Amino acid sequence: MSNLQFVFALTSGNALLDTLNRVLGIVVGFLVAFLVIFWISLIIWTFRDIRSRTQDLLSQVLATLLVAVFFVGGLFIYMILRPRQTLAEIYERQLEEESLLAEMTERSTCNNCHARVESDFQICPSCGQKLKAACPKCERLLELRWKFCPYCATHLAPGPMQSIPGMPVMQGMPPMSQQLGPRY
Repeated sequence: MSNLQFVFALTSGNALLDTLNRVLGIVVGFLVAFLVIFWISLIIWTFRDIRSRTQDLLSQVLATLLVAVFFVGGLFIYMILRPRQTLAEIYERQLEEESLLAEMTERSTCNNCHARVESDFQICPSCGQKLKAACPKCERLLELRWKFCPYCATHLAPGPMQSIPGMPVMQGMPPMSQQLGPRY
């Protein structure tokens, strides 16, 4: 091998190493830039996520620092320890519970069979229990325990209960007017 071939081989090997070194430097630079951007975006995501889950400032700072210091490992720890529901989900659930509670309190039930009854029913359609009575003067529906009509101020005299129209009287049983007190 001549000196010229040896020098050419060395220079082409150095040129290849220089090119490889430059390409590797660019790839490493992009990889480092990607990791830094990924790390910063994880910190921002964690901060936004913890703010949507709690109003406690200390928890927000600690969760963000956990991801900032321990990177992906800190993210896994945060995902395990974070509150399950966001504040918006908790608020929605509370609204649903309040709505259901309000709906349950609005609906009346029969004292005897616990069937749903409307507020203007005089008797329970399921068991025949008397729910309300009509005022003898203004004919508005009144609670059975009321002594006065709040609409026309009529004194409701305690009298015997009357049989319900359309309900058959059982043989051997005294009519409802002879029974004592309400059934409930």
